[in-house]
Amino acid sequence: MSTSTVALVDYDEAVARFDPVIGIEVHVELGTRTKMFDGAPTEFGADPNTQVTPVSLGLPGALPVLNGTAVESAIKIGLALNCQIAEVCRFARKNYFYPDIPKNFQTSQYDEPIAHDGFLDVELEDGTVVRVEIERAHMEEDAGKNTHVGGATGRIHGAEYSLVDYNRAGIPLIEIVTRPITGVGTRAPEVARAYVQTLRDIFRALEVSEARMERGNVRADVNVSLRPSPDAPLGTRTETKNVNSFRSVERAVRFEISRQAAVLDGGGTVVQETRHWHEDTGVTTPGRVKSDAEDYRYFPEPDLVPVAPSRDWVEEIRATLPEMPVARRRRLQDEWGYADAEMRDVVNAGAIELIESTVAAGASPAAARKWWMGELARTANTDGVALEELLVTPLQVAELQGLVESGRLNDKLARQVLAGVLAGEGSPEQVAHDRGLEVVSDDGPLIAAVDEALAAQPDVAEKIRSGNLGPVGAIIGAVMKATRGQADAGRVRELVLERVAQD
Repeated sequence: MSTSTVALVDYDEAVARFDPVIGIEVHVELGTRTKMFDGAPTEFGADPNTQVTPVSLGLPGALPVLNGTAVESAIKIGLALNCQIAEVCRFARKNYFYPDIPKNFQTSQYDEPIAHDGFLDVELEDGTVVRVEIERAHMEEDAGKNTHVGGATGRIHGAEYSLVDYNRAGIPLIEIVTRPITGVGTRAPEVARAYVQTLRDIFRALEVSEARMERGNVRADVNVSLRPSPDAPLGTRTETKNVNSFRSVERAVRFEISRQAAVLDGGGTVVQETRHWHEDTGVTTPGRVKSDAEDYRYFPEPDLVPVAPSRDWVEEIRATLPEMPVARRRRLQDEWGYADAEMRDVVNAGAIELIESTVAAGASPAAARKWWMGELARTANTDGVALEELLVTPLQVAELQGLVESGRLNDKLARQVLAGVLAGEGSPEQVAHDRGLEVVSDDGPLIAAVDEALAAQPDVAEKIRSGNLGPVGAIIGAVMKATRGQADAGRVRELVLERVAQD
């Protein structure tokens, strides 16, 4: 499907005439060694249906046992989101029939989540801070994975048959649900993206998950509704399911605002439904009519006792929380002396950890920023990859800068050495040696090159001899060319003046 088959209103026009309201449900897979309710391993990429037990297969008589590490991770996430941690909470059965849930119900939490009533301050690219209210964060298990074979879209409609892999069934999940995010207007897509990105950074800081969106460790369900004005009741919402990249979260919100505006303009009614996001075409398509809570027939899980984290334990966990990403960024900015705009560029490029490690390896903050936000950022952009995916480490960048500062490389040679490192030719030291790229600092070869350049340009030499130093650059340029850029330009200038004075 293409956008040409969907009625859309221009985005700017849509947000000028309607007030968008968004809500986001984020699921994060926890990085525990075993599943939420059984001892099956959770390693990524195993052969299908090899990481299962009777519990995760839903076999009769198999009883669940709660994963204590998952509970601790849930409390960490709740505290990081400024939530209240429940003194007592319990699990519930969320009943529905689908092949990826072999029990025919998902063990989740309904009216008694482990964390509730929190907030997260989200910083946008221009420094604007938006407070997102958190309704709840609750524990649950993931479903299995269905693969639909034979169709054109990879979805169940039109497929010849389907396969199910239960390796993922029972993986521990935390679902974080916002309250309606209002008052953001035209910036709704940007707020949605920044919120999910901030959550991802928190998960990594807490070390509760690898939080790799491309692996499905973090998935967002994006709710969007429109209303005529900020004081009107909330409109009917749609929920775009399982969006798994920051860019797609932003695009999905933007598309739904334009689509719903067109529906309302045409006198239609927005249907409360789930929708699928299509990364290739940038559109959403209908899924199923959205179920309400009563449709799932929630009832308390009889095979699990209530969870009652002691206040002492909660405070012990609170004391172990690391520095949160926003506070860390502010501290690093102060330490590095970056301007606000410079720091925002670093954050937006995903370069904080890379620069921090480069500084720890011995480079100055200014030099680390120069390499990562300059030559390396251009390379990553050209190759269409993230900075962290480049084949160069912070230690190697610091080593490269050390060669520059020691005078063994100039900037031009250093860029050539960096290209060799990125090509997998070894460390900066090794590439410089193997390619013969170090600065020529021996006066012997430099004097010979200077004399040759002066002899080739006698008129220039005469002007310098008469006190006109402007043409010195021409001689330096000739020497640099003769030495393939490996001469120390400062030393060459000194030698030119010395040799001319001796004539």
